[in-house]
Amino acid sequence: MELRRYTHADAVKVRPMLLDIHDEVYSGYPDPFHSRDRFSYFVDLWSGREDWRCVAGWEGETPVGYAYGSKFKPGGWWKGAVRPAGVRGRIFALSELMVRSRWRGTGRARQIHDALLDSAGSGLTDEPDFVTLLVDATHPKVRALYEAWGYEPGGECASSDGSPTYTVMVRSLRSS
Repeated sequence: MELRRYTHADAVKVRPMLLDIHDEVYSGYPDPFHSRDRFSYFVDLWSGREDWRCVAGWEGETPVGYAYGSKFKPGGWWKGAVRPAGVRGRIFALSELMVRSRWRGTGRARQIHDALLDSAGSGLTDEPDFVTLLVDATHPKVRALYEAWGYEPGGECASSDGSPTYTVMVRSLRSS
């Protein structure tokens, strides 16, 4: 799998790929929370940040999946959540990680995830101290996967009106 890295400057170019993979991953979800229109709003919101980073995996000319995020502003945290004690410093928020069904269970998600974290500090003033993400609280298998990758639960929140309840997951990026 080839890993391609994108920044804020590439957002317009990669937007259709991000939306198309989202549509495939969430096909069959009847609730409006997973609609293309709603997701496109969040793609534009996140990719509009100057420090936005995205990594996509490719098999030839076929996209496998992607992950993206950006740093929180100093003092920033997930809307509706309380920052866990001890989580201070520079925080990278992993907003999305999606892999098309054909490549699930193949280790591709972890490769994409790790490449995004490797690029999270690339070109930025300071490398992040922590990475955080939200997991739908009704998906314990996804939470268990992130726990296996070194994340720990750090509370719950509903990030916006109509959104599901999420488990906040946090992982230190500091060398021990």
